[in-house]
Amino acid sequence: MSDTSEDSGPDRETGHIAEDGVFVVGTDTGVGKTVVTAGLTGWLREQGTEAVAVKPCQTGHPPDDDAAFVQSVCGTTEAAVCLKWLSPPLAPDVAAKESNDDVTLSYESIRDGVADVVAGSETAVVEGIGGLRVPLADGREVIDLVSDVGLPALVVARSGLGTLNHTALTVQALRQRGVPVVGVVLNEYEGATTAERTNPNVIERMTGCSVWPVPPLDVESSDSVISGISTDLPQSVVRPAIDQ
Repeated sequence: MSDTSEDSGPDRETGHIAEDGVFVVGTDTGVGKTVVTAGLTGWLREQGTEAVAVKPCQTGHPPDDDAAFVQSVCGTTEAAVCLKWLSPPLAPDVAAKESNDDVTLSYESIRDGVADVVAGSETAVVEGIGGLRVPLADGREVIDLVSDVGLPALVVARSGLGTLNHTALTVQALRQRGVPVVGVVLNEYEGATTAERTNPNVIERMTGCSVWPVPPLDVESSDSVISGISTDLPQSVVRPAIDQ
């Protein structure tokens, strides 16, 4: 029997980001966290909130640069910061050890760096790295950072077959650490298969979370990214941050 009833409910689902921000987490790598982060940050900034996106650590750089993508979408370098860059396209802990550069990476520096940005900005949109169990440094993982930073989490997941298991486990892991869940974004939703069409309702039933399908967005167009997120997520998601 599923134990999701113990985790679901109003006290576990916030339905909106906090005044000081949100942590965008993914069920895996490549699920669209950066696009959602950029759209959310741009949406908040268009509403008059000086939102700042934070990438704790960027691996695979170059060419990968999630903060630069957010800056491009928002039209300003003030919209995003990255705290650490690593060349190998691996989990941060592994990338630091495999790098040819003289790299040191500590969990404390990552945690404190994110906390400083959150404290110093009107609203912070922190973007995770891969999924929750990705190793960061010093034996700590992304889920440790989410828990320590103390922001509610917005889960980004794939829309198609296989997402039920990954999404439910991600939500459960967050709740076990006491992290409130804003809701679930099903990214690149087209409704082309039976799995896609049924997944939103099934995930809502399994997790007790609101689920927002977001269709594929033109990532070359800033307007498409921002308008896509602001159209498919309800205004109430960002209202507390706008009203602060």
